[in-house]
Amino acid sequence: MTQRYSFASLTRISNLPEVSFCPALLPKAQWNTGDYVVGEANHPRGLSTIELANGRMIEVAEGDLIIGALGQRCATLEAVGDWRAIADDLQMEALTSAGLFGKVTSKSAFLPALLSLTYRGHVMVNDAKVAMRDFVAPRPRLSFTSPVVLIVGTSMSAGKTMTARLAIRLLKETGLKVIGAKLTGAGRYRDILSMKDAGADLIFDFVDVGLPSTVGPAEEYREALSRLLTMIAEAGADVVVAEAGASPLEPYNGATAIAEIEPNVRCMILCASDPYAVAGVISAFRKRPDLVAGAAANTEAGIALVQKLSDIKALDLLDKDSIPDLRAILKRALTGSPEGASFRTARSLH
Repeated sequence: MTQRYSFASLTRISNLPEVSFCPALLPKAQWNTGDYVVGEANHPRGLSTIELANGRMIEVAEGDLIIGALGQRCATLEAVGDWRAIADDLQMEALTSAGLFGKVTSKSAFLPALLSLTYRGHVMVNDAKVAMRDFVAPRPRLSFTSPVVLIVGTSMSAGKTMTARLAIRLLKETGLKVIGAKLTGAGRYRDILSMKDAGADLIFDFVDVGLPSTVGPAEEYREALSRLLTMIAEAGADVVVAEAGASPLEPYNGATAIAEIEPNVRCMILCASDPYAVAGVISAFRKRPDLVAGAAANTEAGIALVQKLSDIKALDLLDKDSIPDLRAILKRALTGSPEGASFRTARSLH
């Protein structure tokens, strides 16, 4: 009988649905980040959905076989896990719905149980294990010269993707070719798909260069980011709206990403969970954004407190009356108007 597999969205860079493969149990000494593996779903007791390679969500039933990739997640508000923590019982979880597989080591009490899985082997093609990195084609490195509107946050779920979508819509109104990109985070397709829905001409993220998440050594991430920026440079854009997932100080290499693209950044928007978090990120990261958005700016009181604590303009981007202000900020930043803030000079704290 032919086995039926569900391909999680971390497989979207691969050709696995079109080739013949089989699972094989490998000793843990042969496992590595980004390896494609088969997980058999245990009885769902909480979260029970998986994001497919086309971005669609499906319900998972006990016994379903799902192909994902080994990786790490370090979410401040949800769950922390690592494939290295998988024990001899071969039990693991889907750390994200995209098929990021590892063993949960810490989880918020407010988050339902993650989808429980049993490791059923590595994906093998022609007797060799297959990994995400196998589907990243070598290419000559290009200089990345596109101007960037950078969206960063004080934490996950701070409003970054919503802000990126709005910025893309406004930039597309002016006739620019806009690329949407997610530079750091844990693999999930829906965020960059929503950038495409907002009008981005092309979308990219770290999955495109073989990373299930950006947790890992800075040098390895920097090499992958160089490949990602080359892909974006090849595509060509008038402007790139780039999101750095989580916050710059978390283990996702956000600070590394920002340091690499800093010469290109024309506007930085900080999405904050609360006004005090704005002050905290500015102090710890030593950068001042051009604008604060997100939950910290949901009310007049929040906006006033942001400005009192940091002397930075804040906008409630869910309020349509704020759109002209955001449009003006983007225009000043990208046209080089003297009124526009300069990330490379005035926006660094010394």
